[in-house]
Amino acid sequence: MHSAVVVMLGGMDGGPLERLLRRALEASALDTLDAALATGRFDRALLLADRAPTLDVPAGVVVETDAQVAAAPFQFGRRLLDAVERHGIDALLYCGAGSAPLLDSVAIEALYELLSAPPAGAAERGVCVTNNRFSADLFALAPAALLARLDPLPASDNAVPRRLRDQHGVEVLEPPRTLETQYNLDSPADLIALGLSQRAQPRLARVIEEARADLASAGDRAQRAARVFIDRTAEVLVAGRVSSRTWQYLEGEAAARIRLLAEERGMQAAGTDADGTARSLLGQWIAEAGAERAFGTLLPELCDAAFIDIRPALVHLGIRPSRGDRFAADLGRADLIEDAALRAIVEAANGAPVPVVLGGHSLVGSAIPLLNQWAWDAHDGLLGAPPP
Repeated sequence: MHSAVVVMLGGMDGGPLERLLRRALEASALDTLDAALATGRFDRALLLADRAPTLDVPAGVVVETDAQVAAAPFQFGRRLLDAVERHGIDALLYCGAGSAPLLDSVAIEALYELLSAPPAGAAERGVCVTNNRFSADLFALAPAALLARLDPLPASDNAVPRRLRDQHGVEVLEPPRTLETQYNLDSPADLIALGLSQRAQPRLARVIEEARADLASAGDRAQRAARVFIDRTAEVLVAGRVSSRTWQYLEGEAAARIRLLAEERGMQAAGTDADGTARSLLGQWIAEAGAERAFGTLLPELCDAAFIDIRPALVHLGIRPSRGDRFAADLGRADLIEDAALRAIVEAANGAPVPVVLGGHSLVGSAIPLLNQWAWDAHDGLLGAPPP
């Protein structure tokens, strides 16, 4: 049986912050391929990219750019199935470029074990192992040819496991969710928690170190906010698309009291971001009070630090910023934001008397455990010097 790990990289380019994330995604993709090869489980390691990487490619990794193999415009399902068929892949591990920055060889080995030793009777139907059966960022599949049965071919990775189960009875296995399987790179701000934790894989760690100046101001704000987690007399606001898993974690691992505002979970899957119908209490608050009063006067009455997934509020307020503006907002770089309404919100958040960290879904999900653990480790003197 021919097995392969396939990582896809593409679609990220533009201004300086987008180029920074592109470099981080490239590093993460190559680190993932390196870790997969180290397991000895895979005959092939493929990077499917829109253009050739600029970082050093691990020995044994084959890079295929769209220009080399694609006769038509990029389509996710067609591109992945083409690789499966041309390389004769029977068992597949697929990852998006930014979906596995914490996934080391041990974690990859555990995923593959589930694929190679499925429950009784499952192999006949086909087996898919994924980090999230409803919105996958990575999955392992055997036989890989099952992808050809999806009609129409999937436009993205998110729905592949669910469609295989619902349409073709494939056994979908989702191991217990861990930080390693859930951490994702969606914004340059996601590099901050990784850098503080010192858990990034080698190439990505170097990119984070090179970007230290770009991340410095946001990193300082994140550190000040994270330290509040370990203060028993303090309160932290966590707002946005917050999962029960994040709340459970904080209830058990943070000393501070947690004030939680969970809203618009599943916003992207439901399409309420695209059609503008997402509703946000935080958005109402900003609309009624104005950004300066909301962050400068009202917020400090509720908390000593805040971690805010601002995306639902932006939809509510009718603000549709560019990707570059979103990334700048996540880093608190008001000077780089073209949208005047978003710039006013970020300036107000930066000027708040308490540290306010803005971001997207990943901020109030997988970044918080890393930041909380960093605060405890720094307090206990357990952190060494950052890697060179």
